[in-house]
Amino acid sequence: MKISYKDKKLEALCRNKNKLVKTYGQLRADIIMKRLSVLYAAESLEDVRFFPGHYHELTGDRKGQWACDLDQPYRLIFEPTKKPIPTDESGRYIWKEIRIIDIVEIANYHGK
Repeated sequence: MKISYKDKKLEALCRNKNKLVKTYGQLRADIIMKRLSVLYAAESLEDVRFFPGHYHELTGDRKGQWACDLDQPYRLIFEPTKKPIPTDESGRYIWKEIRIIDIVEIANYHGK
């Protein structure tokens, strides 16, 4: 899958393991790198749907975004680059057609 980033700062962070470790600690940095590796290797979001990390659609004010678990309660949050996001006739997102994503943030969105 093709991956881009919300901004250059996030991209520089995600592409440098030492910066990830300094920012998030060894455990979270290792998990972030693992999740990104899985996403890069996938052809589409459908390929990661049932992988460890609980890749899932978000709802509410985050509808149109996806997340995967890091160490609790942190998540890697991303969204499809293509707009509108492909949907089927019942309005469900078609994971198989999502092949390019933007990494939006690494956050605990439940702890606001």
